[in-house]
Amino acid sequence: QTPFTGEWVFRHQSQDQVCSLGEPGSMTVTWTTWVPAPSEVQFGLQPSGPLPLRARGSARPFVDGGILRRTLYMHRVTLRGLLPGVQYVYRCGSAQGWSRRFRFRALKNGVHWSPRLAVFGDLGADNPKAFPRLRRDTQQGLFDAVLHVGDFAYNMDQDNARVGDRFMRLIEPVAASLPYMTCPGNHEERYNFSNYKARFSMPGDNEGLWYSWDLGPAHIISFSTEVYFFLHYGRHLVQRQFRWLESDLQKANKNRAARPWIITMGHRPMYCSNADLDDCRWHESKVRKGLHGRLYGLEDLFYRVDLQIWAHEHSYERLWPIYNYQVFNGSLKFPYTNPRGPVHIITGSAGCEERLTPFSISPGPWSALRVKEYGYTRLHILNGTHVHIQQVSDDQDGKIVDDVWVVRPLVGRRMYH
Repeated sequence: QTPFTGEWVFRHQSQDQVCSLGEPGSMTVTWTTWVPAPSEVQFGLQPSGPLPLRARGSARPFVDGGILRRTLYMHRVTLRGLLPGVQYVYRCGSAQGWSRRFRFRALKNGVHWSPRLAVFGDLGADNPKAFPRLRRDTQQGLFDAVLHVGDFAYNMDQDNARVGDRFMRLIEPVAASLPYMTCPGNHEERYNFSNYKARFSMPGDNEGLWYSWDLGPAHIISFSTEVYFFLHYGRHLVQRQFRWLESDLQKANKNRAARPWIITMGHRPMYCSNADLDDCRWHESKVRKGLHGRLYGLEDLFYRVDLQIWAHEHSYERLWPIYNYQVFNGSLKFPYTNPRGPVHIITGSAGCEERLTPFSISPGPWSALRVKEYGYTRLHILNGTHVHIQQVSDDQDGKIVDDVWVVRPLVGRRMYH
């Protein structure tokens, strides 16, 4: 019997880490076994035959917080010296058992290419409606990476973390082939986000709670909205993350000439028009205005972010460029050309046991489009001036139900002062 749960999740190691090592590219492979075992990845360029390259890593025991105190072994191996844009075949494990072969394409280097991303949140082990389509699209080579904007499995900790095991097996066909980049959501909260921290390997040294990475002409920042809500895990995390975000945004802004786009991803939105009592329905939402309506709010800090991606609401909503409930369209005819405020996208309709979230009858004037259908978002960062956003409806057999270009000429781009 193979000791594997079948979770071969890998992610891209952020470009700045790669450069500091003087290496063109790297990828980290993460997998789980139920018994202790060595951690090795064999890889190469040929789909069949021997895999000549070897990389070794380490495994850490993860003790779930459930009543059984189940112990899993989380293996991490980093592949280094990968050739940009080249497809590799790999398997992971040890003499005690090997995974089947998977393949991935190493990310291209530099800023002069056009990354294609699949973006969604709120994907469950039950009712993962949009996932079969996402899997097919991935296998057809449509994407370079995935952004999963919080809420996994519903919930990874349930049934002594067996729901987590089942969810990782579900996403394996995608997550073993593409960098699967994550941020935490409210459904990861149990035992201080322990399943999330153990199962995913993100850049940086904050256990995947917040980090940033570069991809083509974009700088992508992932962060935790949850620090504002689960304060019993430490109020200091709100300030720590905020200071880190300040510093990272300053550096990213100074690098705008090379990487003009700054994109954020966090789970709970600042704004939404759903028919519920979530944080985004309150005028002074915690994510937007901070603790007590004044401490560490993110709207002012993110004022010069180009695109803000959210989930949590089980629907799709695109906002007009917005700041403080005011619409700041570029122009009447071209609202997303040189927008004078950030563009917000809420994409949480990948599918889970909680079904879709209805919308309120009358949205605010800042809501541009609302779709209550299962699906996911495609984000194409074409170059330094053009980003293409599309929403794919699974309910309508893959029909594109939203299609918009955000255009920011390099001259006159909003800068930090």
